[in-house]
Amino acid sequence: MTRWRPLPDVLPREARHLVEQLRALKDRTGLSLAELARRTAYSKSSWQRYLSGAKQPPRGAVQALCRMAGAEQARLLTLWDLADRTWPHGAAVAAGPAERVPDEPPAGAEYRRWRAAALVSFGVIVVLLAGLLWVLPAGRG
Repeated sequence: MTRWRPLPDVLPREARHLVEQLRALKDRTGLSLAELARRTAYSKSSWQRYLSGAKQPPRGAVQALCRMAGAEQARLLTLWDLADRTWPHGAAVAAGPAERVPDEPPAGAEYRRWRAAALVSFGVIVVLLAGLLWVLPAGRG
């Protein structure tokens, strides 16, 4: 289990409760932050900010962590909605030095993932068709 640093005092109660629940889910997965980043669309440094309470996690990050932990999303998303109303918006909560790493997945990440899958599928189809043409008789006559 991870030894977590105390959450910032300026963090509202609802936001604090959400982060505590997310920490528990992360611990339940047994994954390191690096492994969690590899399995989701969020970087290791983003997960560090979310789980330290320095930055509000996006709704998608909460959903991704719930999936990784096999937890029911509805309860955590309700907590996210409550925290969203009270989270200090506009700037990260002071919890350490500022970083310039984006906390959202890169623009177009979902499109690139879909495009890569489409290209792989297309390649498989081309190879199968080439194999089929190779084994078919060239012609009768």
